[in-house]
Amino acid sequence: MMKRLMDVFLGLMLGLILLLPGVFMALAVRLTSKGPALYWSDRVGRDQRLFKMPKFRSMQVGTPELATHLLESPAAHLTRLGPWLRKTSVDELPQLWSIIKGDMSFVGPRPALFNQHDLIDLRQERGIDRLIPGLTGWAQVNGRDELPLLQKVELELYYLKHQSLAFDAKILWITLIKVLRRDSVSH
Repeated sequence: MMKRLMDVFLGLMLGLILLLPGVFMALAVRLTSKGPALYWSDRVGRDQRLFKMPKFRSMQVGTPELATHLLESPAAHLTRLGPWLRKTSVDELPQLWSIIKGDMSFVGPRPALFNQHDLIDLRQERGIDRLIPGLTGWAQVNGRDELPLLQKVELELYYLKHQSLAFDAKILWITLIKVLRRDSVSH
């Protein structure tokens, strides 16, 4: 209950602070590539429930709905702003909406794409699917997409067993430092 209150409070505060920059970013995406400013992907949430997760669009319209690391040539699909959006993690900011709405939390396992069956199955076997997915998480700050799937799931299981507001604060702090340093950020 306290985690949800923190998510809503922090989400609303950041949403207000980032509203105007978000409008400018949406305009920049629209002016530099064809298609909408936001991309809504089908993601798997708590207890296998599907939800729509928004991001600033960093890929060309028509890119296959796959995890970026599974694309044959990811860079070929990026928009002009795409590399910068991803490097700075600005593409993730619209997910504040999902946090406020309750589909996501600030901290938890990253929501899987609807077609990442190997990840979804492993999470379900280990009970990780009971967690609300997060903007960032223990696996994110320990390697992100560079991690082998089993190692990612083991880190998520560690989070499941050790979750607390203090652990969440630690993960948020590490995330902030990594984003500012641009460590382990996918391009």
